[in-house]
Amino acid sequence: MFALLRQLLLLCWLAALVGGAAQAQPNATRTASPAAVERAVSHWTRAQVSAWSALLQRHSSEGPDLLELPPDLAPPEDMTQWSPALLPDVRARVPAAQAQATDRVELRWYRTQLPAGSHAPLALYGPRFVGLSVSVLARAPGEPWRVLLHHQSQERDRRALPLWVPLPTAGETGQEILLAVPVAASGSFAVPRLWVAPKDELLPEWEFRYWMQHTAPQAISLTLAVLAMFALLMWLRHRAETSYLLFSLAAFGWVARNLHHYIDPPTQATVRAWYWWMTDASLGWVLFLALLYSLRFAKANSKTLISVLFAGVVLETVLNLPFWARQADTLVLAYAITAVVGFVGAARLLQLAWRERREELVVMTVTWGLCLPLGVHDLCVLAGWAWVEHVYLMPATALVVVLGFFYAVLRRYAGKVEEAMFENSQLQISLDVQVDAYQVQNERLREAERQQALLIERQRLMADMHDGLGSSLLSALVAVEQGNMNQEQVTEVLRECVDDLRLVIDSLEPVGHDLVSLLATMRYRLGKRLQLSGLKLEWDVHDLPALPWLEPPDALHVLRLLQEALNNIVKHAHARRVRFVTRDHSSYVEIRVEDDGNGFDIETVRHGRGLKSQIKRAKKLGGKLRVESSVGVGTRVSLRLPLERAAARPDQQDPGPSLHSGFTGQ
Repeated sequence: MFALLRQLLLLCWLAALVGGAAQAQPNATRTASPAAVERAVSHWTRAQVSAWSALLQRHSSEGPDLLELPPDLAPPEDMTQWSPALLPDVRARVPAAQAQATDRVELRWYRTQLPAGSHAPLALYGPRFVGLSVSVLARAPGEPWRVLLHHQSQERDRRALPLWVPLPTAGETGQEILLAVPVAASGSFAVPRLWVAPKDELLPEWEFRYWMQHTAPQAISLTLAVLAMFALLMWLRHRAETSYLLFSLAAFGWVARNLHHYIDPPTQATVRAWYWWMTDASLGWVLFLALLYSLRFAKANSKTLISVLFAGVVLETVLNLPFWARQADTLVLAYAITAVVGFVGAARLLQLAWRERREELVVMTVTWGLCLPLGVHDLCVLAGWAWVEHVYLMPATALVVVLGFFYAVLRRYAGKVEEAMFENSQLQISLDVQVDAYQVQNERLREAERQQALLIERQRLMADMHDGLGSSLLSALVAVEQGNMNQEQVTEVLRECVDDLRLVIDSLEPVGHDLVSLLATMRYRLGKRLQLSGLKLEWDVHDLPALPWLEPPDALHVLRLLQEALNNIVKHAHARRVRFVTRDHSSYVEIRVEDDGNGFDIETVRHGRGLKSQIKRAKKLGGKLRVESSVGVGTRVSLRLPLERAAARPDQQDPGPSLHSGFTGQ
């Protein structure tokens, strides 16, 4: 994959270089030949140039079809002043101060003839003009001039748009085509070869040049603006990744560098000077930021080199300031410094790529190898040293460089993703091992808890059986052996033991924290005994909310409290009716056992052991036990239990079960 990518980038580089060199003969495959052109030079003042421009502008917008040129603004009539022109006609760039030192302007005239008898639609095409303005006029012999094209005064070498002018038919008398190119007396200019041929033959050439010189830079700038915004947003989310910020700044700088491709320069001279300074100076900063971006993919430290490159870019920016009295062509000098900075940075990248053999660095080095030769090409075109008809190639290669940059970022991102995936897989393996270990440990803990719960429940049952059923049976056995109990008393003791055993069993039934279900079980167990005792049971039990704390030990306490109340009624109350009542009071629930028996004096039994034991049992449940009775009226035992119970305190421990606890004083 890496070798294939390297070969593709190398082929793109070579293709771009070959395409740039081939621009020297852009029409080698076309049947048309450059037109024969004559040249003459008039020396005007800047006032004459302004008058000329105003006249043509006024005529182009609102004047008549034909124009009579004043003698002082007309091309030379003396045929001896005209000579064959060898195109392209070029003068290299000179210092701005030297070009503006005189008020004299050269009006360079170029003319060609359309042969008579041609009726096909023709066009005039020129690849690239450099001058103050370009005007195209045409006339038939003996007729006034007709203005075909007039550009306002501007530095056309910035846009370098190709010239395209539809021409009138030659007719029977032919047509004279005149080009006027005003330039500063010692300023630079470039007039390319001119082609006059049928429109359908020249149109593809002009469209391609226009796309290369105008449309493509606009599209690339728009693409870079979108990518720059995306990178900036990524950096705002990941501030530690400064590569995103560097890429965003470099892309925005390139958009500023190509600003003249989609925004006309300001007309005010001072503002226009600063406008061009911004676009020219941005190239150095784009180069510097791109080098910083590239060096971030290397492990080696390049702080000294970065400082040197930064100083070079600052020097280039200062040299190009518009208020200097320029004794040298600072624009060319600044671009030359930028080229030196680029070559130094690229040499360092090549060294690091060779030493570290990292794929990202190799890709960056290849893209710099593509960028710098084309930058030198554009510098030669700008300065007028060579290839004056060529297209500027740097805007077109910027997209290739960006793709190289993105590939490097993608490689780094993919590497981090693979590294993260590997670490995640290792963490997952470790996590799975620990989860398995935790599951085994949890199984052991659950088993230990289950065994402990069984042991606690077994101990509780043993204690209940020993203190309740066992104690009653032992007391009955001793009494029988000593002859102190008759058969009826033994039967009663055994019945109570059976009831207590059933009570313990009922407390183990799963009732889901439902107090009403527990009471229903008790009713089923004790209903027959109450019936045999001649008691009528009234069941006024309503639905109650679940008690989350109601577990089997607590259920046994509740059952024993109620059983004790029923036992007292059966044994002592001589009642005919017993009533069970439940009520929900929001924060607590209430269970009442009421009878219509003899009742008793509450003061008599207040200090009895049975009542104290029952009160402690209710306190263990977190509730309250209340006994109300009067002689001859009956008794009411009320148990109030909370919906939510706090943790039991040491003083709330269960005093222990007893089958015979009761109101001993009755």
